Amino acid sequence: MLTVLLALIAGAAVSGVVFYLVFFSSRKNEEATRLQMREDFRQLLDLAEQKFEVERSRQKSDLDEKKTAVETAVAGLAERLKSYEEMVHRFETDRATKYGSLEKGLKDAAEQTAKLAGSTEGLRSLLDNSRARGQWGERMADDILRASGLQEGVQYLKNKALDTSTSRPDFTFLLPDQKKLNMDVKFPLDNWLRFSHAATDEERTRFKKDFERDVKARVKEIQKRDYISPEEGTLDYVLLFIPNEQVYAFIQEAFPGLVDEALSQKVVLCSPFTLYAVLGVVRQAFDHFHFTQATQEVLKLIGQFGATYETFKARFLDLGDKLGKLRELYDDIEQKSFKRLDASVAKIDRVRKGDAKPDVDALISTARDSEPGR
Repeated sequence: MLTVLLALIAGAAVSGVVFYLVFFSSRKNEEATRLQMREDFRQLLDLAEQKFEVERSRQKSDLDEKKTAVETAVAGLAERLKSYEEMVHRFETDRATKYGSLEKGLKDAAEQTAKLAGSTEGLRSLLDNSRARGQWGERMADDILRASGLQEGVQYLKNKALDTSTSRPDFTFLLPDQKKLNMDVKFPLDNWLRFSHAATDEERTRFKKDFERDVKARVKEIQKRDYISPEEGTLDYVLLFIPNEQVYAFIQEAFPGLVDEALSQKVVLCSPFTLYAVLGVVRQAFDHFHFTQATQEVLKLIGQFGATYETFKARFLDLGDKLGKLRELYDDIEQKSFKRLDASVAKIDRVRKGDAKPDVDALISTARDSEPGR
């Protein structure tokens, strides 16, 4: 495009020169003018050619630079496309792996669901049998106690008959000072199962009332047994274990006052989650009671020690008085009797040496004066 522009400019210049030569130049100088015009036109062509060459070189340089820039950009784009291709390949591989894992997980979940359905059906059959239900509750309580670190025969006993009656608690917890706490795990669930499977509101209301009646009857039945016995050394409460957390929550929600009513009859309701907590509270309360008794015993011993100390203090002061009198007697003997005896011994020594005559009466008088108490 620039070349065409230069050509147009050159053409216009030539046309101007021609116009000038034709209409304004003198005819006399026509040949000179023609020659000059030719020379000017040649110079103009040379100039245009030079300009064109310069422009062509510059455009070629710009074109090379742009080509290099484009090639560089294309190379970078190719690298990016290659990295994107690798990334997409990794995504595809990872997706295939994850889909495989997801498929396996769904398959395992389906198998576990099938097993859970079988276990649920077995559990439902188990709950429908009262005897099996009692064994299940006993096994669950035993598992909870073992998981809590308690050992059978050390911290608790199973199905141990009482010494003073024929009653046989399911569990007997051994506490300090030969104290015991009994627990029963047999809990009525028949009407609760009927309530859970009821199809109408009328049936649910009826089975709900029947279940409440069964629970209250079970509490009274336990209360009439010998699970609380001073002769056995038991505490004033007995535990009633509910082997299903959902049933315990239903009692708390549907019959809020039932737990307090059972507690007023010295029966503590507990679930799998609360069993160990209840035992911990009972143990702590018992330890606190034992500590209170020990504190009272210590205070009693401190009182006895105070009385004994007062007696000892009085006798010690009396001994001090007697020792003071004995000291006075000792000082009297030392100051009087020893000096007189020393004087008599000195006289005897002088008589023995012949320096003085013996004075028998004076010696006898000195010996008498030297006797204690004189």
